Amino acid sequence: MTDSIDRFLDMLAADRGAARNTLAAYRSDLSGAAEIVGDLATADSGALGRLGLAWRDLAPSSVARKSAALRQFYGFLIDEGLRSDDPSGALPNARTRRPLPRLLSHADIALLFARVEEEAQTEEPAAVRTLVLLELLYGSGLRATELVSLPLSAVPRDAPFLTITGKGGQQRLVPVSGRAGQALARWLKIHPEGSRFLFPSRAGHLSRVRLFQILREVALRAGVPPAGVSPHVLRHAFATHLLEGGADLRVLQTLLGHADIATTQIYTHVDTARLVALVNARHPLGARSDGGVDLGAKPS
Repeated sequence: MTDSIDRFLDMLAADRGAARNTLAAYRSDLSGAAEIVGDLATADSGALGRLGLAWRDLAPSSVARKSAALRQFYGFLIDEGLRSDDPSGALPNARTRRPLPRLLSHADIALLFARVEEEAQTEEPAAVRTLVLLELLYGSGLRATELVSLPLSAVPRDAPFLTITGKGGQQRLVPVSGRAGQALARWLKIHPEGSRFLFPSRAGHLSRVRLFQILREVALRAGVPPAGVSPHVLRHAFATHLLEGGADLRVLQTLLGHADIATTQIYTHVDTARLVALVNARHPLGARSDGGVDLGAKPS
């Protein structure tokens, strides 16, 4: 059993670039299931059916995570020819709905930028740094950890891209807008010397906690409710507003650094009426005026 789990985890690390914490979580879930049903590699659907009772006191999200790990494990065994049947149909299927992050409106974003741009006119280092942080969170959709740990070497020299090392050590290129590039140039002129990080601090680089605090302080000064502003909320706004502007979901997946398109799909909660209008405007049949189908019309 241990050998089959090790091989599965090796596949996750090699093929999907799973991070160490992710691998540890998978190992914990698989080993815990094995303690209940025995050897997972040979367990049948009857054995897996006992997991529902064993997990009855767990939160639905925990049951869903454990079941997902086992389904992937059995899919791997089948792909590798280690077994021909899939017993995972007997696993508990907890229904969970991933909560959507808070969303900042375009008006909220405008208030935040108006405030930081005004403050940055003083050329005070802290104010210019805040402007760059906001530009990269909302303009490039970076994760908080990716942003605060950016090395100076990631800053573009002759191309409008940042080189980002994301989850699992996976690298991707993220475009930098013209206005973000201008803010970066201002920051580099006054950047403290002697640090390899773009946003240095006495401990190495700016912490995620301090980034969170900076954003809340800016929101308060801008008249935006601070409770609704965070690094992830700005990343979420980046994704949602791009989709509203017509961005392709696969392109957005690449920009955000998501390994699975299903993760990106949580950002598709756009207004349904706007989607109907988009289809009517862009679909070949919707644009016909010669008696063709009106995609917005109600069926008779």
